[in-house]
Parts: sequence; structure tokens; C-alpha cells
Amino acid sequence: MVRQQHDASDGADEKRAQRGTARPRIQEKSRMKAVRIHEFGDASNLRYEEIETPEPADDEVRVRIHAAGVNPADCKIRQGAPFPIDLPWIPGWDIAGVVDEVGMDVTEFEPGDEVYGILPFPGDGGAYAEAVAVSPTEGKLGQKPESLSFEAAAGVPMAGLTAWRSMQLTDLKPGQRVLIHAAAGGVGHFAVQFAKRRGAHVIGTASGSNEEYLRDLGVDEFVNYREERFEDAIEPVDVVIDAIGGGTFTRSLEITKEGGVIDNLPLNLTPEQEEAADEHGIRVERSDTLDREWLDEITKLLEDGTVAPTLDTVFPLAEAQQAHELSENGHLCGKIILETREGDGN
Repeated sequence: MVRQQHDASDGADEKRAQRGTARPRIQEKSRMKAVRIHEFGDASNLRYEEIETPEPADDEVRVRIHAAGVNPADCKIRQGAPFPIDLPWIPGWDIAGVVDEVGMDVTEFEPGDEVYGILPFPGDGGAYAEAVAVSPTEGKLGQKPESLSFEAAAGVPMAGLTAWRSMQLTDLKPGQRVLIHAAAGGVGHFAVQFAKRRGAHVIGTASGSNEEYLRDLGVDEFVNYREERFEDAIEPVDVVIDAIGGGTFTRSLEITKEGGVIDNLPLNLTPEQEEAADEHGIRVERSDTLDREWLDEITKLLEDGTVAPTLDTVFPLAEAQQAHELSENGHLCGKIILETREGDGN
């Protein structure tokens, strides 16, 4: 569980002192900057405001957030998509920062550790802030790759884990043809890299301005969706990674081989689309599960340079509204990041 605010002391300092591991705490009732919504609606509902800094429980760590990733889910929930949250709500799940306090029951992290990862999802969110208290067992936190800045690291967790999950669900094999929609986006640019690593023949759709970028990233075929219909431009494929859904999913059925598989990331299929997939003999995968162990595998690839995140734009935390507007406009090349300056709001 992520606790965005916690007011009670609960005697944790005394317990730490008794076992000889008392650590200095930040000033009592300290304040931090955060972005919250108090009602659902458009990006103008994002408020940059000051709230109490969360204190970690015995099974939690507090992370001073240096950077947070912006994901489409943040925008959809802000708009009012059904999700188990209470208002006011701090959006976001992707974080990178430094552990500054550790609960007495936590053994895997220490103050000063540079970490990155995803807060419990589905869950409370809480990334658009200067600090968050989170249980390492419920969240998916790992040591930040030394080769990455905090901003770059914050662009990895949800997009990278989602793309990694697609590789697992579709069981993509060497030599298979995979079509990746929105290939230049957050999930898409990781999926391209993971698919190439598996030896697949990769086809990516994007606007023409991203062709050179995707060619450099490794796509074997590129489709400019603004100028041609992908189902007319390419030969049948074994696998489709669909980050768009809707009509794109329906059209993807036309060029997916019988026995092939489509990973529907938006989880937005209609009964008619499910029936059509069955009639075509196509397996459809839908999942929102993200495993902690996958982050360790991705970290290894980031450290050795096999995989790298691309950042589209970095905004200050106070400009979360502009970040959401850019995200909703689409046509991104990589990830949008919110940057939090260490020490602000203390």
C-alpha cells in the first residue's frame, strides 16, 4: 500500500532507538510539494500544492522522488476512468529517487540507496510528489541503474514492464513477424528493443517524423500510419502488440495469421471484437500484471546498454498540466517525465 499522507508518529523512533538503529528524521510535520486532483476532469484539474510529507510505517521506505514518469493511465484516471482511488488523489506510479528513511521491518533498502520502480499498481498512485512512503514488497522497487539519470530511470518502470510482459504473453520467438503499434511511444519503443533482442522481424507503426528514430532503434519495416493503412502495407504477422485498441485492433485481425496472438494493452475489447478474434483463430492476451522479477531483468539490460529509454520531454513538477496535455495529444517519441528538485518543499 502507498500512503500519500500519514500524520501519526506510531512510536517508530523509540523502537529504532531500542534496537540501536535510530535514524534522524526530517522535521516534524514537514511539508512537500505535490500535484493532486480534487475532482475528475481535464488537465486543468491538476493542482500543484503543498501537503504534509508522508512518514513511513515499519514495513515501508520513504523515497525522496527526483523524477516521475507520466503514463496514459494517469490521464485516463484523472478524466474519471473507473479506478479504486479516493480524492484528493496524487497521480502517477513511476518513480526514481533516493531512499531517505527506512521502516524498522525493512531489510532490503537503506537510506541513501538510489532506487527506481513502480508504486503498487493498481493502487493509490502517489508519484507526482516530492516524497512517497511505500512498502517494498507491495511496490516494485529496485536499485537504479548507475548508467541512468533519475529522469531516464523514471521513464522505464511501467512502460518497460508492460513491454516485457508482452514478450512473455505472446511468447515471441526468433524469426517471427511482430507488428508494434505506436512503436515510438513509451511501451512501443521498449517493445521494439525487446523484440529485436529476441530475434524477431519487427514492424512498427508511427508518424513519418519518427521513421528515422525507429529505424535506428531496430525496426525492419516502418509504416507511416498517416499515409497508408498498415493492413495494406505489410504481409501477415504472427504477433501484434496493440497499445491503441478500438479500430486498430479490429484492423489488426486482418493481417494476423491464424494461430497468431494479439496483446491488447488498453484492455478495451468489445464482445464483438472478441468474437471476431475467435472466428479468425487468433488468441487475444489481456493482463495488467507486472512482476517484480522482470524489473531485475530489465535493469541488467539497461546496465549493459542492450536497452535504453528515450525521453520525449521533461517538465518541472509544477507543470504537470502541460505534461498531461502533451500526453493526451499523442505523437510522442518516448516518455514524458516530471522532474522534482531534491530538497524543495522541506
